[in-house]
Amino acid sequence: MDDLRLRQFIERHSRLFILTGAGCSTESGIPDYRDADGGWKRAAPIMYQAFMGEPAARQRYWARSLVGWQRLRAAQPNAAHHALAHLQRQHRATQLVTQNVDRLHQAAGSREVIDLHGRIDQVRCMSCQRRQSREDFQADLVRLNPAWADIDALQAPDGDADFERHDFSRFQVPPCQQCGGVLKPDVVFFGEHVPPDRVHRSMSQLLEADAMLVIGSSLMVYSGYRFAQAAALAGKPIAAVNLGRTRADALLALKVTQSCSAALSFLLQAAAHVQPALPGAAHSTLPTASSSAAVS
Repeated sequence: MDDLRLRQFIERHSRLFILTGAGCSTESGIPDYRDADGGWKRAAPIMYQAFMGEPAARQRYWARSLVGWQRLRAAQPNAAHHALAHLQRQHRATQLVTQNVDRLHQAAGSREVIDLHGRIDQVRCMSCQRRQSREDFQADLVRLNPAWADIDALQAPDGDADFERHDFSRFQVPPCQQCGGVLKPDVVFFGEHVPPDRVHRSMSQLLEADAMLVIGSSLMVYSGYRFAQAAALAGKPIAAVNLGRTRADALLALKVTQSCSAALSFLLQAAAHVQPALPGAAHSTLPTASSSAAVS
């Protein structure tokens, strides 16, 4: 019944503001952060202040990242990413904003994506702002720490890896080749602010939308929750697909407790049955649902 109501919600609102979170990428093999109650599944991620202020914290972070990156870079878009890319191609979304840093939306064909929390495939110098690819930095890490490349560990969110019983004190972290500064993934860490221009661009697109669709986010962090707040204040209905509770449950017009790919599967079914349109003819590839259970 919920998937029917979600279909009707999307049919009814042709200008969707879409926000995605970690749950959108779990079926690509990338673990998420939160349990069904919104709590941490494992130790809380590294804080920005610790990374910037403690050399030992950077050694631990990059050692774990050296191991975790080898799996993250192999991740492929899943059906949820492809379904949202299809929705964009039908011009039914004003904006796709993601809290994920894995770039899987772009790999699935989505365009004009706002990477709210940055992108894990880049490394940035915190002094001179020089950027380099994560692949190139991985080569530097392995060259300086060859024994770490053979460590097998459980994958954790965003290219991290779960292992603790190692001595990180001898792990070598290369500095910026241009100025000698601290290198950090080009992502927003916990305790760090989202760049204001990303927030402003996202908020302006939300104001142009007629509804908000949340896919795979608990909205526990304010960087995402702020958009649900703004949508509710503007009287825009919000639908969410998430396996656990969200911080915005009280604001939702519709909650679908399914995996993201299962909930959005009707979009791919529609795409598979698209018939070429006659020249100049307007058409929609969304399957029409009965209006008897419409929601707004």
